[in-house]
Amino acid sequence: MKAPAKYLWAALGVAALSHLAIVNAFPGAMMGAAIERLSQGRFNAWRTADRVTPLSRQIVRPSPDFAYSACPYDLSRGPISLRVAPWNDYWSLSLYADNSDNFYVVNDIEAPQGADITLIVADDGLPNVLTPVIQSPSRRGIALIRRLAPSVDSYNAAIRVARGDICTRLAP
Repeated sequence: MKAPAKYLWAALGVAALSHLAIVNAFPGAMMGAAIERLSQGRFNAWRTADRVTPLSRQIVRPSPDFAYSACPYDLSRGPISLRVAPWNDYWSLSLYADNSDNFYVVNDIEAPQGADITLIVADDGLPNVLTPVIQSPSRRGIALIRRLAPSVDSYNAAIRVARGDICTRLAP
């Protein structure tokens, strides 16, 4: 093999390995930053976002028609209970692992009376609870509630309803 061809193959190999490393590391790094920014060191509690404007975006391209609540969760000390209070219009609860994978979604069509779930790490044993148990593929992640609230009045009503949401560690 001639020297220039050898260097070309070496460069292509380094480029391919670098690409794979970046593609695999990027989602986890970005989600880790999002979890830290949302949690501010405090996990397992809902935080309602201000009404979306071009200046208030913390999530990439959020819709101004939704009221958002996020709960950065940490399951390292045990399962957590998640409750979504019912809303009179569209709502959804989405759970995201620490690598940004969306592993669970429920909405108003499936649960018109709101949602109650218990979240555990996939490796942990099943707790003795009456609510559905969802297994998270990671110890940390983000639970996100979206409620359709296109006007100021509906946003304010969604924030009042969000006071009934729960994201808390189960008692041992």
